[in-house]
Amino acid sequence: MEKGNWKFYPKKPMRSFRDLEVYAKSLECAVTVTSVVKRATPDFFALEGMMQCALSVPLLVAESHSLRFADKKGSIMLLERAMAGCNKMVVYLEEAVGIYGCPGADIDPALSPEPKEKKGNEGKRKDAKGKDNIGTGRPRAEVAMAPAAPVPGTGQSGTLGIGMLNPDLVNDLITKYLDVRGKMFRLEQSWKKWDNEHAPTPA
Repeated sequence: MEKGNWKFYPKKPMRSFRDLEVYAKSLECAVTVTSVVKRATPDFFALEGMMQCALSVPLLVAESHSLRFADKKGSIMLLERAMAGCNKMVVYLEEAVGIYGCPGADIDPALSPEPKEKKGNEGKRKDAKGKDNIGTGRPRAEVAMAPAAPVPGTGQSGTLGIGMLNPDLVNDLITKYLDVRGKMFRLEQSWKKWDNEHAPTPA
């Protein structure tokens, strides 16, 4: 709908907690943490706590939405706990990348940060024998199986993606958690505003 120079787009109706952006984004982060990050940091001392925290955030959002009208104070409290969970996840992730961070660590392409588009045929040059010409001159299979860089603090090398954590992936997750926390805060303020505007008038 367009009126003058202004464009109006009706908001998507909220039918359930699944329509909340904070639920969708926190669920996306939880899936990445419990799959990619867990696989890359199997010996992390706080792994269990980090997994439970990641999974609890979308659960708290769903429970908070369910109690939105039946228990307004309890609903706000659950949303506050979800925001606290986002902050805790930032700390967990910073600790994990500080211990296991490795810029060359491999990650699952399906769950990696959004890739930057390459221009033209950059990064796809091969010679007649199917070798990778990007600085190595070795077949692509050999490049993929090359030993990983030493694990920080151990001097030992291992397979890419195991015992190592890609800092770009972690920074992307941290940014998402901080963004989700901000959206949760604004959602909380909008709920409080609605409650004040629709509070029963004393007789």
